[in-house]
Amino acid sequence: MINITLPDGSVRQYSKGVTSYEIAQSISEGLARNVLAAKVNDTVWDLTRPINEDAAVQLLSWNDDLGKNTFWHSSAHLLAEALEELYPGVKFGIGPPIESGFYYDVDLGEHTFSQDDFAKVEQKMLELARNKSEYVRREVSKAEAVEYFTQKGDEYKLDLIKDLEDGTITFYSQGNFVDLCRGPHLPNTGSIKAVKLMNVAGAYWRGDEKSKQLTRIYGITFPKQKELTEYLERLEEAKKRDHRKLGKELELFAFSEKVGMGLPLWLPKGTLLRERLEQFMRKAQVKAGYQPVVTPHIGSKELYVTSGHYEKYGADSFQPIKTPNEGEEFFLKPMNCPHHCEIYKTRPRSYKELPVRLAEFGTVYRYEQSGELHGLTRVRGFTQDDAHIFCRPDQVKEEFIKVIDLVLYVFKALGFDDYTAQISLRDPNNKTKYIGGDEAWEKAESAIIEAAEEKGLRTVTELGEAAFYGPKLDFMVKDALGRKWQLGTIQVDYQLPERFQLEYIGADNQKHRPVMIHRAPFGSLERFVAVLIEHCGGNFPLWLSPEQFAILPISEKYHDFAQEVYNRLQEEDIRGFVDNRDEKIGRKIRDAEVGKVPYMLIVGEKEQENNAVSVRKHGEGDLGSMTVEEYISLFKSKIAETLNN
Repeated sequence: MINITLPDGSVRQYSKGVTSYEIAQSISEGLARNVLAAKVNDTVWDLTRPINEDAAVQLLSWNDDLGKNTFWHSSAHLLAEALEELYPGVKFGIGPPIESGFYYDVDLGEHTFSQDDFAKVEQKMLELARNKSEYVRREVSKAEAVEYFTQKGDEYKLDLIKDLEDGTITFYSQGNFVDLCRGPHLPNTGSIKAVKLMNVAGAYWRGDEKSKQLTRIYGITFPKQKELTEYLERLEEAKKRDHRKLGKELELFAFSEKVGMGLPLWLPKGTLLRERLEQFMRKAQVKAGYQPVVTPHIGSKELYVTSGHYEKYGADSFQPIKTPNEGEEFFLKPMNCPHHCEIYKTRPRSYKELPVRLAEFGTVYRYEQSGELHGLTRVRGFTQDDAHIFCRPDQVKEEFIKVIDLVLYVFKALGFDDYTAQISLRDPNNKTKYIGGDEAWEKAESAIIEAAEEKGLRTVTELGEAAFYGPKLDFMVKDALGRKWQLGTIQVDYQLPERFQLEYIGADNQKHRPVMIHRAPFGSLERFVAVLIEHCGGNFPLWLSPEQFAILPISEKYHDFAQEVYNRLQEEDIRGFVDNRDEKIGRKIRDAEVGKVPYMLIVGEKEQENNAVSVRKHGEGDLGSMTVEEYISLFKSKIAETLNN
């Protein structure tokens, strides 16, 4: 007998060789019907794979990310089987699951493939799925694998086999299709009920531009047709909310080829929005004891050699800026933290003045590949709401908790209420990717885990996702469409203080090394604005909206009164404009609605007589007439509700 430990901590005994599916059956038939794969210790397995020793087992369904991955990986094999039937002689590269669905890179030889071919492939996939063919795992020797794909004439699989060691190679087969694959997979194809091919693109084999370009076919599948329908509806809504589309319509930002790819230009309305975000964060930081600093856009190469950024990120940075002095090189700033270390060092520090909290809205530059640039979410120049806290080791957890509170305050003010905190730790099997010793890493990781527990955060732990200098807490936020974004990060760092020889004089009158906490609740302002636009569909929170009101005079006779109302609102720092165009009031209201202006204040004869405005709210309609002072009171109460002031 072997002991199987379930996620709730309970232990059940089973005969050696039991499968995860049999474990699910022993718990309930309903569970067995819904389980897709199992996490055995730290590895995802097929449900039908025998377990021969004591293990921790988590049964995975469609509701688990790893369950979805297994479903979509199996669907990639189903796509390959369909292609092999429809396009004899097709050769296969790789076919992994991705965040939403899967793709397969294929060499179709003389055949062409376009969106016109999607329907017949989808139909063939569903036809094959109904056969309920089992996914069968088989261990093979390297020689057998080479022989099989040599006979098949698939040079891409042979290229992959070159890098594999004998004894680690497995084949998976379903129906008439056999693939080189580690797995895992579903028990059979019958679970795949809904299929949609999404896109087709070119992809160089192994990402090498010198290699042949393959055809990459993207798809997604679901266990129910209803779920596919809902997914496609969400995609249509996402197109309407695309920040690139709304950014243009709302006149927030633009790009210019002459300025350069990936370098956004902030237009007046976008700049107002951005400045309001900065003001919001500056106010919160002052309350939390941060001191503002400003650092240059460039730095000496030696600065980044000392910090380790040159070694880790040099290839992703812009090329060095050479000066007339031989051997002198500068870099466009890829990170703010080395500069802040040098600010800390400008004078001796005492333990009594720690923590020192330095904050900067610092613009940094990274040379992203042109194919990876995407609106504001992936750019080459971006501004971080960066801060670095230099503290004593006994202050780390307390400071970390204070930063968590700040991040949660930001999320609340902006309507992000569905989030998970990802604890990103070092990969224990590949420590060469990181700098620093084990003791410092263990202290830093413990502080993050304890702080997250004390705040009661919903967390997931990811090994290998730490920064090269320390572990971190990343906030994974779901937007209104259910998509996940990484917004906000907090990182504990014992390494940069060591590299920059940072010190403070302790109570024992001896020199000690501070601990550094990196913190950016927004992360990149550009990316944050992009996510915010798509989350709220351009309907920004009232306090953040670039234009909070539009005053709409019914005719030219009321322009002077409209200006009086505008001046009064300006005195209260309420931002907006007067629409003095020679248009009918209905047209003015429609245009303000399209522009997503939160409040429309209509003024005519009655309003002028009573020093009042007729108020309409975007998306809701008429709120009735109120005096200007009553409107100001209403406006401020709505702001206070959001910001909790």
